[in-house]
Amino acid sequence: QVQLVESGGGLVQAGGSLRLSCAASGSIFSIKAMGWYRQAPGKQRELVATITGGGSTNYADSVKHRFTISRDNVKSTLYLQMNSLKPEDTAVYYCADVSGPRISWGQGTQVTVSS
Repeated sequence: QVQLVESGGGLVQAGGSLRLSCAASGSIFSIKAMGWYRQAPGKQRELVATITGGGSTNYADSVKHRFTISRDNVKSTLYLQMNSLKPEDTAVYYCADVSGPRISWGQGTQVTVSS
């Protein structure tokens, strides 16, 4: 069972940047497909980006060319670099292990973008 701990959220003005981190432990991180999801108030949780163990990435259309998912397999850490942030990016961001039949979630980190 993998344990996931996110960090790096906060309050930022529109147009600003943040980098989220997700420290993983308890399993073999390097072979896992990982992802970032987000959930805004009153909305369903949605996929933001995924990355395979081999480094292939996939993004939601709403964040393409603004967000970058990456991983450091030596540090067992997943990242999400978020640039050109918009108020509609405000949400709780969750790190996820998406490599198995059941998604494992972190506790989430709040990102708030002010206009």
